[in-house]
Amino acid sequence: MLSIIIPVYNEKRTVEKVIDKIMSLNYIEKEIVVVDDASKDGSIQVLENIKSKYPEIKVLFKKVNEGKGAALRDGFKVSTGDYVIVQDADLEYDPSEYKKLLDALNIEKTDVVYGSRFSGTYEDMSNLHYIGNKMLTLITNILFGVLLTDMETCYKLIPGNFARKVKIKSKRFNFEPEITAKILRAGLKIREIPITYKGRSKIEGKHITWKDGISALMTLIKFRLMN
Repeated sequence: MLSIIIPVYNEKRTVEKVIDKIMSLNYIEKEIVVVDDASKDGSIQVLENIKSKYPEIKVLFKKVNEGKGAALRDGFKVSTGDYVIVQDADLEYDPSEYKKLLDALNIEKTDVVYGSRFSGTYEDMSNLHYIGNKMLTLITNILFGVLLTDMETCYKLIPGNFARKVKIKSKRFNFEPEITAKILRAGLKIREIPITYKGRSKIEGKHITWKDGISALMTLIKFRLMN
């Protein structure tokens, strides 16, 4: 079974569309865990309606906003799937591509599958985010001796037991470098496969900023050096 963890913060315009897409995927046994990170835009009301529409979905409501990493940490704890994957609550990533990642597990012996935007196709990514993603991936490769193309991707297909036992300390977007560092330090093999991506602007609701890039860099160095 695949556990799909959806962190939500002020995504009332898109979260139901994302969940509808996931629920339409009939080729996999799935578990959906939604974690609302104290949204203020009406997302909580939307999620209450979704709970009525899909009673099988697990929805956690946090009282205090802590960040994406903290939301995922909470979501992982209540997951039960053989594998977990993170799905952002916007429409930048397409849930129909889960099949590509799941198929990759059977094509070649691997532990973890990353969906790479840069070996696939991407649209509407700002120059700042493009350069930031590329630089952070390059630094990951240098620090850990790997050849990734997209460390910062949201689509990371991870064994459920690993996700539930790993101790995530990063509360914000530096979750991505921390989980990557801990996957590699654990000796797990990462395989990348191409995916599609359609970015959104800050006006449309994108939350990540250049400050998160600096934090991600420091996180990579920190978890490479830690014993």
